[in-house]
Amino acid sequence: MKKIIYIVTGILLLTVFSACEKWLDINDNPSSASNTVPTPDLRLRSIQLQFSDAYESSGTRASWITQNVSKTNTNNNNDLIQRWNFPLASTTWPYQAWFVYCAPNLQPLIDKATEEEAWHYVGAAQLIHAWGFMLMADLYGEMPYTEALSATLSPAYDDGKTIFYGCMAKLEEAIANLSKSQPATATPLSDGDLWNGGDVQKWIKLAYGLKARWLNNLTKKSFYDPDAVLEALNKAPQSVSDNTVMRFINSPLTDRAGMVVSLQHANVGATATRLTKWYTDLLTNEFTGGSGVLDPRATRIIPSGEFYNPVTGLKRWVMSKGADIINTNIRTNGNGPAAFEIRATRPDPSNSHPSKLATATTAQKSDSTFTNRWRSTNTNVARQGDSIYISCYSDRLDWILDFPDNTDDRYIASRYNGITEANPNFNNEVINITSTGSFYIRADAPAHLVCYHEMCFIKAEALFRKGDKGGALTAYKAGIRAHMEAMNEKLQEYPQILGKQVIPAADIDAFLASAAVAQTAGELTMAKIMQQKQISMSLTVQNWTDMRRFNYSTPDPQFGVVYPDFGRPFEFDAAAQECYPSTNPNDLRYWPRRVQQCSHEINYNETNWLASHPEANKRTILSAPVWWDFPTDDYK
Repeated sequence: MKKIIYIVTGILLLTVFSACEKWLDINDNPSSASNTVPTPDLRLRSIQLQFSDAYESSGTRASWITQNVSKTNTNNNNDLIQRWNFPLASTTWPYQAWFVYCAPNLQPLIDKATEEEAWHYVGAAQLIHAWGFMLMADLYGEMPYTEALSATLSPAYDDGKTIFYGCMAKLEEAIANLSKSQPATATPLSDGDLWNGGDVQKWIKLAYGLKARWLNNLTKKSFYDPDAVLEALNKAPQSVSDNTVMRFINSPLTDRAGMVVSLQHANVGATATRLTKWYTDLLTNEFTGGSGVLDPRATRIIPSGEFYNPVTGLKRWVMSKGADIINTNIRTNGNGPAAFEIRATRPDPSNSHPSKLATATTAQKSDSTFTNRWRSTNTNVARQGDSIYISCYSDRLDWILDFPDNTDDRYIASRYNGITEANPNFNNEVINITSTGSFYIRADAPAHLVCYHEMCFIKAEALFRKGDKGGALTAYKAGIRAHMEAMNEKLQEYPQILGKQVIPAADIDAFLASAAVAQTAGELTMAKIMQQKQISMSLTVQNWTDMRRFNYSTPDPQFGVVYPDFGRPFEFDAAAQECYPSTNPNDLRYWPRRVQQCSHEINYNETNWLASHPEANKRTILSAPVWWDFPTDDYK
């Protein structure tokens, strides 16, 4: 394995260093790149970028499983994930981003940093080592670990428990090295740190935040210790200023530095992506038992589009509906939700399209008989109302060639099919914005890696389990506020237009005082805590981990239903059922528990792969719980 990895990594280093020239400028003989050339700062930047890819791409796959996002129906690999029938091809990238592009660089970084006593780089590498392997264990279960980065070409698998405690030990090593003082001759961490700007204290808090996260993931085990979780939280992020964030860039240079664009934009930022009803109901509080109070984050996360007001004849903003992929056949009935765009059209009774709207040719877009209306190329009559499902898409600025200052990345219809400025109907009353985009899916969307809001919700859960509902209430409310403040850090950078405005302090206070939020310890439930955590951890693996811990919408013996209204996707079929031995929602094996091993392991490490789990080569492996997800210590 290692030989293959290093060959690919050598190619990668050349690619990354040229693609990200602004960030990764090599001064040591760039025409002869080798395993020893990059200095600690250059290597750490590459590692952080590649790890962010592995982490965020894992979150993308988790968001399809947890039904945060969906898209118009096709038959590619991603659609199969949404049916809970994961194809082998969909499991490769997180593994490859970690094992091929990231992990092999860790020991060379440690070696290089140790030579100059740059202990903070050593600690950062050890932390990422632990984080990456824990990510792999959460996704795949058993995994090569102790031999994974050795010279062994066919490394043995370790079980989840071994990986878990190995990563916890590595995290302690990281904390020890991050706590050391570096000599003045050592490369400062600030020279190479893309996440925390070289702030060593933030790295230490990051380490304890991960420790708290991982210890809290053991809630199904007899030895789960909420006090140990709370002890780690005491040294984890204490405010929004302690957040560890990967900040991506949306600029006209994005086309020449592709790695700087948000991974979620790259993965789910296409025009076909829609938010689901289950997810948007959390933000509108329209789930079973919800208050109906609109969360101020809703207009920032749920995209809006421009529509004509039938009363005034003027344009208005309308927030997207969520696509109900649990209870309806919307995706299988005519490939819905159908893609809609704002097009230059005019009524034409003879037109064969169900809308009876004719679309302007390029030459006709200055013809005053045309105006902008929502129209789909989909001719299925059942899909003609799908303009209510607005795409999450917003532009990369390098694609916006006709917008003068390149500051507005909303999906501007007139760049594509709408009427042009030459049309007399083109004015402020004309609808032009197909989508305002979605906070976590824009090209410059921040990746909230380990943040204070997550720590608050972990604290709320741990205290709630201990019976301290008053303390849990305080932590729960702090988590809601902290997430909005974390969003505001990014929102304040935007032009203050719809979908991008800073959430006013008064709106935050009003929401926290509303019926959407528990106001007393007696009102607080585990469901309320986890609903708010689901919003704050949007598009992350942790949301899937939490759903697995609480067995999705199965009634928990202590806490009741934690995720109301959640269920199997409507299009779950006989092929998907082959992966799940049970048809009983109360059974562990009814729900997705892991992804299968990718083709690299199957093709090149077959013997060890087959020995890793009794169901390794069976489709039912998808419903086999990983170590921390099994309710007893003997998890196989």
